[in-house]
Amino acid sequence: MNAILIDPADSVATVLTEVSAGTEVAFVCEEETVRVTALQNIPRYHKIAVRDMAHGERVIKYGESIGLATKPIRTGEHVHTHNLSSDGR
Repeated sequence: MNAILIDPADSVATVLTEVSAGTEVAFVCEEETVRVTALQNIPRYHKIAVRDMAHGERVIKYGESIGLATKPIRTGEHVHTHNLSSDGR
């Protein structure tokens, strides 16, 4: 496993090592191994989308909203300040 998903409701996982575009990222969700392919390079400890998200949709980590998608985000994309904004929580 090269990523961790904190809560089954999360829309992002955290990569544990630097990931290159095209690399398979694996994490456990409810006792099952889930795999997604990174669409971009993702720095260590940054977030990867584990499902598609629409513009304006809440991004979920720790089972809680950490902000809003500022544009559509595809599964496997790097999620950071370029496509995520704080929602004031």
